[in-house]
Order: sequence, then C-alpha cells, then structure tokens
Amino acid sequence: MQVKGNVFKYGDNVDTDVIIPARYLNTSDAAVLAEHCMEDIDINFTDRVKKGDIIVAGKNFGCGSSREHAPLAIKTAGISVVIASTFARIFYRNAINIGLPILECPEAVADIDDGDQVEVDFTAGRITNITKGRTYQAQPFPEFMQALISAGGLVNYLSKQ
Repeated sequence: MQVKGNVFKYGDNVDTDVIIPARYLNTSDAAVLAEHCMEDIDINFTDRVKKGDIIVAGKNFGCGSSREHAPLAIKTAGISVVIASTFARIFYRNAINIGLPILECPEAVADIDDGDQVEVDFTAGRITNITKGRTYQAQPFPEFMQALISAGGLVNYLSKQ
C-alpha cells in the first residue's frame, strides 16, 4: 500500500487538545470533528488539507488525553499517514484501532519540511521525499497491522473475520 501527499509539519509534543480541542468533544460525529482538526495549532489546516496529505511532527505526537477523537479527526480530515519521531503510546494504539497509519522515523522528520511532497510505502516502510529526492527507512508494519489499517480499523477488521 502506498500514499502520496503534501506535508503539514508540526513540532514536538502536539497534544490531543490541539489536535481536537475539548470544546468539540460533545460529538462523536467524525465529520464534525474533522472540521475542527488542528485548529488550535493551525487555524487554516482544514481549509488547506486535501485527501491524502501527510502530517509530519516531532517527538511525543498525540500526548495528553487518551481520546480516540484525535486520530479520528485527523483521518477524517483526509490525512493519509502521520510520521513522527515518536508517538504517545495511547495515541499510537488509538490510531491503529481506527485505521490511521502512523510511522516513527526521526530521520525523515528532521529532513522533511512543511509543504514537501512525500510518498510512503507501508509494506517496505519507505518514506520518499519527492521534493528533495531523498528516502528514509521506517519500520514497516507487520502484515496483521497492515490488514487492520486496510480494513479501516480494528472494529471493521473484526467484523470481516
């Protein structure tokens, strides 16, 4: 599986309260959550994001509250993958559970800039910065995790079994 998109780049410690502010947690409607995704860190995010785009961020992405709303808002906004130096553990699990691909690759994060075009091959764990002509290696997903993500998350995967 491969994806290609333009990069939105953020720093370290992007917490779930800026991914989806708590004032919008009175709904579980993914479309409503997506409308407010990242607005406390990037007010124009939802106006600029296109289906397939990519978030690149520093260390500890998704720290804070253990809400599934955060990866759901990101996925529904159109983001195809989040690449970070590291992820908060609960965000990592929630992302996989709802079918949002995430990759840890500090080398890619250090070299990729906002607006770069990037392609990701999940099977190989290869991240290619098309803009700069550079390639980075992340740990590829094991087959069972690829199946979970391809199914759209854990619930969809289990319902197909």
